[in-house]
Amino acid sequence: MLITIEWTYKSKNGIETIFRSDEMPPAHALAIAEDLEKTGRTSKMTFIDQHDSTWMAKELKKYLKELETEPHHVQVYFDGGFDLQTKDSGLGIAIYYEQNGKSYRLRRNAPAIGLVSNNESEYAALHLAIVELDLLGVHHQTVCFLGDSQVVINQMSGEWPAYEKELASWADRIDEKLNNLGITPEYELIPRKLNAEADRLATQALQGIDINGNIELQ
Repeated sequence: MLITIEWTYKSKNGIETIFRSDEMPPAHALAIAEDLEKTGRTSKMTFIDQHDSTWMAKELKKYLKELETEPHHVQVYFDGGFDLQTKDSGLGIAIYYEQNGKSYRLRRNAPAIGLVSNNESEYAALHLAIVELDLLGVHHQTVCFLGDSQVVINQMSGEWPAYEKELASWADRIDEKLNNLGITPEYELIPRKLNAEADRLATQALQGIDINGNIELQ
């Protein structure tokens, strides 16, 4: 999550104006806000996140304290597989995150039916990942999503339009879910060899092998 500070400044002769900062991490925003308050010339200070939600300083401090015990520094790998003969799909995700000073990896896969293309399977895998983020309690932070689907990554990042009705529908559902969770997504296109873990999970789902585990990494 990134924060913008908005505050009213009053000069020595009583002239008031409103200032707005650049976006910055919450901890930086709190530190700068404290320095501004020391000038004695600021009032009506508000913290605004990327979803235009407003925060008070005490709420932001509480959020940072809670974040230490909640999943953070989250990276999500996703992949979808589609069998042209059976029309079945396999979805695979691997989520890496930190919590309470430790590192974890969640792996999950799932079969899917009713999808019509590999691109739709990729979207379904991304959606599955966001459902898992919700279950993990990930919210109001920036999350990096990594995949080897140029279509999904470029459409979700706004580089390409989504003309196909099915894909546009998935994109809308994903955006709505992310917005509800307060998650700011960063999308990164990676080579297939760097997405081997999610690819393997998707293939196993097509083979009827169920994977669902969460372990601490040493």
